[in-house]
Amino acid sequence: MNRNGSAGKFRFGVFEADLRSAELRKNGRKVRLQDQPFQILTMLLEQPGEVVTRETLRASLWPVDTFVDFDHGLNAAVKRLRDALGDSAENPRFVETLARRGYRFIAPVHPAEPSSPPLLFPTLIGKAVANPEIQASAANAAIVGPTKPAMALLRTRRWRILLSSVSVLLMGTGAGWVAARRFNPILMPAAELRLTANPPDDPIQSAVISPDAKYVVFADRSGLFLRVISTGETHSIALPDGFKPRPVAWLPDGNHVLVTKSTDSYGDTSLWNVSVLGGAPRKIMDEADARGVSPDGKQIAFVRGGNLHEGIWVMSADGENAHKVFGETGDKFGGAAWSPDGRRLAFARFSYKTGFKVASASLWIVDLASGESRAVLADQELGEGVAWPAKDRLVYSLSEPLPNQGDSNLWAVSIDPNGFRTTGHPVRLTSGPDKKVRLSTSGDGKQITFLRWRGEPHIYVADLDAGKRGIQTPRALSLDEGRNLPFTFTLDGNSLLFTSDRDGPTHIFRQAVDQAAPDLVVGGPDSVTIARLDPEGSNLLYLLQPSPEDTSGTGRLMSVPLSGGTPHLLLKAPQLHNFQCARLPSKTCIFGISTPDKIEFVSFDSKIGDTHVIEGLSLPEGGSYNWSLSPDGSTLAIGDWRRGTAPSEILLLSLRGRAARKLVLTDWAGISSVDWAADGRALWVSALRPSGEQALLSVDLQGRATPLLQNLQREVGWAIPSPDGRRIAFWEAGGSSNAWLLRGF
Repeated sequence: MNRNGSAGKFRFGVFEADLRSAELRKNGRKVRLQDQPFQILTMLLEQPGEVVTRETLRASLWPVDTFVDFDHGLNAAVKRLRDALGDSAENPRFVETLARRGYRFIAPVHPAEPSSPPLLFPTLIGKAVANPEIQASAANAAIVGPTKPAMALLRTRRWRILLSSVSVLLMGTGAGWVAARRFNPILMPAAELRLTANPPDDPIQSAVISPDAKYVVFADRSGLFLRVISTGETHSIALPDGFKPRPVAWLPDGNHVLVTKSTDSYGDTSLWNVSVLGGAPRKIMDEADARGVSPDGKQIAFVRGGNLHEGIWVMSADGENAHKVFGETGDKFGGAAWSPDGRRLAFARFSYKTGFKVASASLWIVDLASGESRAVLADQELGEGVAWPAKDRLVYSLSEPLPNQGDSNLWAVSIDPNGFRTTGHPVRLTSGPDKKVRLSTSGDGKQITFLRWRGEPHIYVADLDAGKRGIQTPRALSLDEGRNLPFTFTLDGNSLLFTSDRDGPTHIFRQAVDQAAPDLVVGGPDSVTIARLDPEGSNLLYLLQPSPEDTSGTGRLMSVPLSGGTPHLLLKAPQLHNFQCARLPSKTCIFGISTPDKIEFVSFDSKIGDTHVIEGLSLPEGGSYNWSLSPDGSTLAIGDWRRGTAPSEILLLSLRGRAARKLVLTDWAGISSVDWAADGRALWVSALRPSGEQALLSVDLQGRATPLLQNLQREVGWAIPSPDGRRIAFWEAGGSSNAWLLRGF
């Protein structure tokens, strides 16, 4: 879009901007707006849906030889623009902020003088609505099929129903019409087209493009929807109560979508065939999660298992002849894509070593006839998205390097159509912010839908109510962009030490609970994975992430005085994945290392780094364990995050020769973290109800669990108590995502 089109006038919502006269009007009335804010609006309107960087705005607003506080001036100009539009940074309708990057105009933009309004439902002409029981009421109208309709109405009734549908849709009262928060996308010269505009509290969970590239089916928390890509017209697809859909792929007939259904039982997923024309969904298989449909529609790829998968499976479209085609212990699979000839599958594979929550990532292809499989790409930055748009081309996602490691983008690479070898150099397809996930390809392979997803943990602090065994209202310690994770309080309980990648590599920060902003404690080029205090509370111990060149995964445990000083290497060990120290009078410190068949525990001296293996204390292969050392150094509490079903168990291992015992959490599943309370008489546990609701629990040493924080829509992470037991710090993360379309790649 450029300012020369439509006489330089554009409409968005109730506003009209005349770029030539530099005038902004609301409902026809002029809105006062200074020159710099209008220049920003102009640049955003010229690139709707695209990021305009802060650097680009600075260069346009201020000459090179101007000496001003650019950041302050730009922030002030954007604020004046938002004030004129009645917009806000927290819940934007027009101008979205992308921290450290720039701004993006997210509302639909139209020429102010269109030649004629578009015809609603252009694809209905010559096609029939699917349900012959429908009379004139469009409130009950079924969804229009993208190709051959399943049933036909009499021609004499077709236009009557069409006109009724149009009138109801224009009023915005039809049951199938989705209003306000979903918008008509703009067709732009750019390769990427935004399809949805859901707010952060209602992320798009999945979106798939139809074989003819005319429609997209997507799901959010409110249900399943069908959208016409060219016009933005959107209809809900009726589903039974409690049916939580995630569309995975269209069937080749263009009338049905393969859907993974989840229920109120955690981990309970099943495969269903859902018609976009209406009617009851048809179950295909229980205990399965779909990955795709073959080009001829005769086969379905899926996975089984909970936090880890039993393998990639293939079955016929009716649910028969299910058989495993690939998979080993410790595997988890991201997206999968069928080759255009239907003979092979490509998939993202994440292989977990014992004890690790970080997997080795690779892109694989399996030949379904011969069973031969091979990795075609190994890269720790690989994401879950995979597409196979042409016989000699694969598309996948890769995370960006520092400081934009929270983003990923799509890449394409040429492959041997009949083999497993890549040819040539990968080509970048996208360059925008956010993670690119959930890829879906049109039938001709020329268009791909994907989600732009962003979710970052933020830290909250809450005072404990000892008398009521509860917590008081949490307050945000910091809402800065980036992954912010709490690790330890100072001994007085007044300051928190936490990690954050807000400035690129993950560094350690210190912030008092009543302080507005944190102070940097440990910086540098290396990323920190864990930070703890030594038993005296005077030195900060922290674990550095292994370098990419280190194939042994050697962890470097560093030490630095909390009062300030030069860090020094305390010790290093291969596959060191966690460590913790008790508090005085105990001087016990322990770290864990992963071997091919078990996790070993090693004690170490926090002053000089001497180590020795603790004999007879290990965990078996096959789990990914989160463990915590009690404040008195006597007991390890251990949970296995891969155990995804209720009841969950916490293992208590004594370091003083006592018998091990288990705490059984009958009503809880999916334990992701375990941390001791300050007095050592209870545990803080992050877990899931069978309903899927995440909660922070207080668990006593008899296994009685009391939920203190619960959230169905957000992830609740681990809790760190202050040494005096007055407060806890925990993290919580939400997510925002919307569907986009990639063309011309």
